[in-house]
Amino acid sequence: MAEEKKKQKQINIELDEKTAEGTYSNLAIINHSVSEFVVDFISLMPGAPKAKVKSRIILTPQHAKKLLKALNENVSRFEKAHGTIQDYEQPAIPLNFGPTGEA
Repeated sequence: MAEEKKKQKQINIELDEKTAEGTYSNLAIINHSVSEFVVDFISLMPGAPKAKVKSRIILTPQHAKKLLKALNENVSRFEKAHGTIQDYEQPAIPLNFGPTGEA
């Protein structure tokens, strides 16, 4: 019976080849409202005057908090295995998302 319950809780996750390749990002912009967090992943190349959002992920506040917890746990495990991750100070990046939206 316990084995039956275990089988019912499993989720089959599919990963196609294109998604498995991943998308490189070296900048993330996070905005939020009362009901959602929006994370834009950007690839910013040195010297380039323009950068494109490569992926946008929209999360509920509860899932954003779960993601934060999971990232903290994984960074902690990584640092235990490989040493402290260096955080290099960088000058602020002036960002322009084009014209401001109007409702």
